[in-house]
Amino acid sequence: MARAPRVRQEIQGFLDIEPVQVAELDLEPDGAGGVLRPGPGSPPVTDGAVFVLVRRGGRPVGTLLGRVPEGADPRTVLTELAARRHPAGGSAGASTGASSGASTGASPGASPGASVSRTAGEAAVPAVTVVVATRERAEPLAHALDSLLAQDHPDFEIVVVDNAPVTDATRDLIERKYAERVRYVTEPVPGLAVAHNRGVAAAHGEVVAFTDDDVVADPRWLTELTAPFAADPGLGCATGLILPARLRTPAQVLLESNGGFAKGFTARTYAPAAPPADEPLFPFTAGRFGSGANMAFRTGVLRAVGGFDPATGAGTLARGGDDLYGFVRVLAQGHRLHYTPQALVWHHHRETWRDLETQAYGYGAGLTAYLTAILVNRPGLLPAFLVRLPRGLAHARALTATRDADGGGAGDGSAPGGHDDRGHPWPRRLSRLQRRGMVYGPVGYLRARRAVRAAFAAGVSAASGTDRDVLARGSR
Repeated sequence: MARAPRVRQEIQGFLDIEPVQVAELDLEPDGAGGVLRPGPGSPPVTDGAVFVLVRRGGRPVGTLLGRVPEGADPRTVLTELAARRHPAGGSAGASTGASSGASTGASPGASPGASVSRTAGEAAVPAVTVVVATRERAEPLAHALDSLLAQDHPDFEIVVVDNAPVTDATRDLIERKYAERVRYVTEPVPGLAVAHNRGVAAAHGEVVAFTDDDVVADPRWLTELTAPFAADPGLGCATGLILPARLRTPAQVLLESNGGFAKGFTARTYAPAAPPADEPLFPFTAGRFGSGANMAFRTGVLRAVGGFDPATGAGTLARGGDDLYGFVRVLAQGHRLHYTPQALVWHHHRETWRDLETQAYGYGAGLTAYLTAILVNRPGLLPAFLVRLPRGLAHARALTATRDADGGGAGDGSAPGGHDDRGHPWPRRLSRLQRRGMVYGPVGYLRARRAVRAAFAAGVSAASGTDRDVLARGSR
């Protein structure tokens, strides 16, 4: 079916967005100099628009969008800009895209009886299992695994879950390159949540962390993501910072301009016993807590709530929402959730306009699908949900609002650099797809629920009793 002229014109306008380079800049203590490096897999920085992660002493403190004039030295230009935007001693919360609100929750303290590992000069960190679910993506998976195997965490294992594979490419990769360092398991039932549950069943660590096959993890990612569990015995979940690995295509720039996956540079703890005053929809606005490409749970807590609902997530008719479901289930059980910007992964965003359309629809569907899953599996939350419903509808309208661009070039607001301010452009076409997805989500979830039950009945009999319990509990 031919697109309407207005839609074609709108798409063409956004396809004219120029590429943006990705780099990281580690400032010296006095701010007078810094070390500039290209982002993962990117070439050296030249003139033009640059999206920069600013660090101090290796620790992320903020982002900025700069432009290097032709013939100028990129390090000098960006260091001067970063020193002004992120001065020494300044608050990380004031950085571009910082989340608002003070941290809440218990004061740090050692978890009694916790099984933890230690390194010299480090706080205690628990033993951890890293789960990576994948399907027919051997090349990006190899890059992800290389970055995971370079982690500085003292005690971790990696489990790759091959979800409904149609070839032996993933198995061959693991056996050929990673056989002694990575465990390989298969999950025949399609769906990201089902694959994650298979990883939970296979996990040996006190904490189970999840990331995607299209990320590159910072060397300290795992240590920073898991340290909060040792500091807070009431912590059930931790999430971290996700930044774009590349911004080469208009779709990648547009997604990051719309907030991407980043949640800012202010660490924050969400406590169900002390709901945040600036989050009136808490805990149902779970998208503010983090994303599935960078999350970890106390393994026993996640198993106790039944894992992820297998009728949610990519690869199911629900299209998404598995990570959001996990966040809310853990919070609803009284556990805290902590977001830390120090736990960083670089994510490879989708590259084409068609990908972005699919993603926009999936975001909308996943949002209402996970809410449906929560109410189906925890009907006791219905009264709290209904009280928040009017504000929730207003929030959904704002989340999917159309915003016009003023020219579409980097540096005029259409390029990345700010997160969660909703002042950036968002095409009418993508707004409509998000809203259509929201309408579809509850239907998609119920259809996915039936499909998962049928798949379990037909194919999960080969799993152990423990696997069946973890995989199926969320669909009952």
